Amino acid sequence: MAGRVLEAAGLMNFIRSSKGFDKVLEKVKILSLGGGKCSAEFKVDESHTNPMGGLHGGFSATLVDCISTYALMTKVEVPNVSVDIHMSYLKGAKIGDDVLIDASLLKTGKSLAFLEVELKNKKNGDLLVKGSHTKFLMR
Repeated sequence: MAGRVLEAAGLMNFIRSSKGFDKVLEKVKILSLGGGKCSAEFKVDESHTNPMGGLHGGFSATLVDCISTYALMTKVEVPNVSVDIHMSYLKGAKIGDDVLIDASLLKTGKSLAFLEVELKNKKNGDLLVKGSHTKFLMR
């Protein structure tokens, strides 16, 4: 998908047909994509949980990484790599919970892009996870 501006339908097809790590996102639905933003949602199921039945922190980190990268790719068409991801886990989610994901591009410079992501409980709006992501732009 590198090297071209994303659109939601194409991104969903890419995720569904992936044979690589992106396959873990196959149950995530992209709601909107464009203008440096990406919104998505998913229902927590057993494949998203830790041994205690809560939303797995590693899956949350993957969402922050990937969904923010998709937001970036709507504005910047250069290869990029992560240089920093910071996660704050504020509240848990359990099987059956619907989760909304909103990613936004905050700023791009000559060589870095700064993004933020929030995961919220769709039913009550509780903030579950807040993430920040810094990407190196290989211009």
